[in-house]
Amino acid sequence: MTRLIVLLLAGLFGGAAWCGDVQVAVAANFAQPMQQIAAAFEQETGNRVTFSAGATGKFYAQIRNAAPFDVLLSADQATPGKLIMEQQALAETRFTYAVGKLVLWSADPQLVDDHGQILASGHYRHLALASPEQAPYGQAAIETLTSLKLLDKLAPKFVQGESIGQTYAFVATGNAELGFVALSQVWENNKIKSGSVWMVPEELYQPLRQDAVLLRHGKDNPAARGFLEFLKSDAARKIIRTYGYQI
Repeated sequence: MTRLIVLLLAGLFGGAAWCGDVQVAVAANFAQPMQQIAAAFEQETGNRVTFSAGATGKFYAQIRNAAPFDVLLSADQATPGKLIMEQQALAETRFTYAVGKLVLWSADPQLVDDHGQILASGHYRHLALASPEQAPYGQAAIETLTSLKLLDKLAPKFVQGESIGQTYAFVATGNAELGFVALSQVWENNKIKSGSVWMVPEELYQPLRQDAVLLRHGKDNPAARGFLEFLKSDAARKIIRTYGYQI
């Protein structure tokens, strides 16, 4: 009788038995679109997504030390490449899910001009940027300042965040008057949410191509593979574009 009950329950709820959990490490710049993509994936598949947002460099160290992530959504291409070489990720699963954009942003709607001339003026105390060692958007900020020949002049004003998320917080709270952040953090409904912004010309820094990859921990997890496929879907790409990314 007990076995019969188990079989009946399996028949009634068999679909749920295929649901799984996915642990995703997400570059901080992609945290907001990730919330919507995870919700859409869960609704469509019944799988559950748990994600942590932070600096790509920090995730790299954690993954090498056996952190139980199934998927990495990196802020660059180099980190997934290194993990593949070190046999921590599967090469055939790697693809570029978004191309990001760097902006100079201030919570003050009058501070940043359309051409970024505020940078050279030096009329501010603090300039926030993410750690170039940990965050690709921080490296892009350094490349921008180098291209503009302002790096040495402005270095004393730097306030560095561990991730682009922390960098955004420095500016949003007024601890830095302005800073280099990801467009996705300040963009909504095809316009800037608040403050003032300079769209940094793309020729001033290396393209911010962001790659996704299945990690060794998730190689036998169908839900993890399913999430990566969903990330390529029209539904996911529509969400990604609404945050100012290119595909």
